[in-house]
Amino acid sequence: YLTKTTGKEGYHIKIRCHPFHVIRQNKMLSCAGADRLSSGMRHSYGKPMDMAARISIGQIIISVRSKDNNTPHVIEALRRAKFKFPGCQTIMR
Repeated sequence: YLTKTTGKEGYHIKIRCHPFHVIRQNKMLSCAGADRLSSGMRHSYGKPMDMAARISIGQIIISVRSKDNNTPHVIEALRRAKFKFPGCQTIMR
């Protein structure tokens, strides 16, 4: 949205949090005779599946720099982007 309204050089977005938290999954068998093959929750550390960022309340997630005449476009872009994140986000000027 920002590229369409302000141009490619009209803004600068910085992501302020990085995904360092590793999400792991202990895969379980669900076939016939799985109770003899699997070990249940014994040694259930799991394999790394994904990465996630741990965000505190009040922590800044995204910051955008632009000229003053592009302020309504930046606020609209952040309003559209906040629906992609779980939880409640506020847009600060």
